[in-house]
Amino acid sequence: MMIAVAVNPRASRGRGRHAGDEAAGYFRAAGAEVLVLCEGSYDALARAVDKVLASGVDALVVVGGDGMVHLGVNALAGSGLPFGTVPLGIVPTGTGNDMARALGVPLHNLPGACAAVLAALESGGRLIDAGRASSSGTSRWFAGVLSAGFDAAVNERANTWRWPRGKARYHVAMLRELASFRPISYTVTADGECWRQGAMLISVANGQSIGGGMKVTPDAVLDDGSLDLFIVGPLSRPGLLKVFPKVFSGGHLGHPAVHIRRVRKVELSADSVVAYADGERIGPLPLTIEVVPGALRVLA
Repeated sequence: MMIAVAVNPRASRGRGRHAGDEAAGYFRAAGAEVLVLCEGSYDALARAVDKVLASGVDALVVVGGDGMVHLGVNALAGSGLPFGTVPLGIVPTGTGNDMARALGVPLHNLPGACAAVLAALESGGRLIDAGRASSSGTSRWFAGVLSAGFDAAVNERANTWRWPRGKARYHVAMLRELASFRPISYTVTADGECWRQGAMLISVANGQSIGGGMKVTPDAVLDDGSLDLFIVGPLSRPGLLKVFPKVFSGGHLGHPAVHIRRVRKVELSADSVVAYADGERIGPLPLTIEVVPGALRVLA
């Protein structure tokens, strides 16, 4: 059995390479052949993963956070191989780890995560859906949540900073963004129904959470053949500050500004709005987002 282990060396504040070597050692001890991929940039690592998939492996395991999951999902879904041919395993060592959380992969427990990968390899893992976001003839895949609005603007701001690190950077960026943020005017088309929508943010979710456990769509199901369209309507700054912390517990459900509906295809358009998915920059709207049932086999 050949396992390709793709490592983000910057995960866990630079401890990612050590975690990758530890995971590789765990798999080798279980009798697997292991090829460790660790490059100096995200794009270089993506190219290395594509090359290995083309040569043939039995599984791809990513070591890092949701950005690494995003890399793995795009490599596998875009490989040209039939969906589910090569499964994806996750050893979560990032800051958010929302996809690992959704799949029940042990967090902050590298041996536990590796054991879960090996157990799922024996059982065959499970098939889940993926989202596909398309614009101007190009597509990107995501496993968790695509967002375009306040939280994406926070990501844009936070990604320009080197300090503070971890979740603190996101929280500080959120406060800075809040000072100038105004509701966005969107055009939304969901399963053929079109309307204008003023909103603080709109997300299209396959998973349940973003930002390290903010349960924007706590009832989302990874393999139900649909996505959850999450809309937060116009709010004052005090109103947004009041509802935002409730997202960690799911307490925002029932708020009059919060709306969720199940969809299969969504088109989003708005001026000067950038979308993020799985914490990675996708690009500006407009985008067409659709669910692809059973697009990914995961080792969970």
